[in-house]
Amino acid sequence: MSRVPPGLPDDPAAPDVRVSVQVQHLPQHSVPGRQLFTYVIVIENHADDTWQVMTRHWSITDGAGRVTEVEGEGVVGEQPIIPAGGSFTYDSFVTVEATPGRMRGWYTLRNAWGQGTRVPIPEFLLDVPGQRVLN
Repeated sequence: MSRVPPGLPDDPAAPDVRVSVQVQHLPQHSVPGRQLFTYVIVIENHADDTWQVMTRHWSITDGAGRVTEVEGEGVVGEQPIIPAGGSFTYDSFVTVEATPGRMRGWYTLRNAWGQGTRVPIPEFLLDVPGQRVLN
């Protein structure tokens, strides 16, 4: 897994912080032109230092190629502190007009000494199960 988001310089000193994602389509809350997905993120700190999530950056691309960039402080209203060996789990949601869509991004982290780094959020698919796309 790439440890640095696309377009960022490789950082050999980046901490061993891993991000995993599980995504689910919610058909009961979706309508044509607005598909709702929920996702669960787990941020695992395998590094020796404690890290705090300061900011997030998302790039969301829907099936028609429309791109939405989202930036903000922390995650779900928090700037969690993740100790060495610890993890933080949260859930959120996103809507896209056309599927399949994709999301990817990164978190900006800071340790107790004020050193910052970015940790990638792996790209994941926003797709309606069983939906067939004809080319």
